[in-house]
Amino acid sequence: MDSLPALQPQTRRALSLNRHLKSDDAYGWLRAGWDDFSNEELGASVIYGVFVFGLSVLLVGGLFWIGADYALFPAMGAFLVLGPALAMGLYEKSRRRMAGESISLDDMLFARSKSPYQIFYIGLILLLLSLLWMRAAVLIYALFFGFHQFPGFGAVLGSLFLTPSGWGLLFVGSLFGALFAALGFAISAMSVPMLLNERIDAFTAMGSSITLVWNNLPVMLTWGGIVLSAFIICMLTGLLGLIVIFPVLGHATWHAYIAIRGDTKVPVFGPAIVDGDTTP
Repeated sequence: MDSLPALQPQTRRALSLNRHLKSDDAYGWLRAGWDDFSNEELGASVIYGVFVFGLSVLLVGGLFWIGADYALFPAMGAFLVLGPALAMGLYEKSRRRMAGESISLDDMLFARSKSPYQIFYIGLILLLLSLLWMRAAVLIYALFFGFHQFPGFGAVLGSLFLTPSGWGLLFVGSLFGALFAALGFAISAMSVPMLLNERIDAFTAMGSSITLVWNNLPVMLTWGGIVLSAFIICMLTGLLGLIVIFPVLGHATWHAYIAIRGDTKVPVFGPAIVDGDTTP
């Protein structure tokens, strides 16, 4: 009769992706982003912010022009998803400053990624996610208020806060919006700066970003809260806040990437078991 095989010692994982950062470290990234924004080539960062502000105004104006103002709030939320893909030049400035290299507006506008063309794949996926988010928002609105012509913001705001259907829409819409935002944040938080700084394909970068965010959840939740709060301030200022806030957040995101990524020579997705090592 065959005997059972001998028990093997427990194996350990090859990689530890938890950087053991405190939640307060996210505020340190924000301070570093402000330092990058204000202490070197301030004009270049401001011009970058003006460009993003102008793009946002065109987007909002275009929605009203084509009669799709009902999609304004979902579109604003989608901007949170697409924002990291627009900040490549800001990452480049922070990278150059950290490396002690010269910085110019041309360097930011024509940043050379170590993974050329891969940013387009991530941008496309983020765009599709944003469009799906906007479509879901329209369907949720129809679920509670029916398929009627959009009555305008004044009437909608009154219905949102003064009727049971509005309360239901706020609850369900916020829930679905949070899910889309969390997915977009996890995909893009680390992947876009990773494409600038490493030779990697878009899908590996997105998977790495999700994995790094999950393994460092407390500090990344704090960082996500900072980004959301800053975006709300931008909306309250009629998007003018983007001129300063967007560049600061872009620079800060680079420092978040450096802190979370660790050694770029070590791949995020390594072997699950260390070769030739059975030490528990």
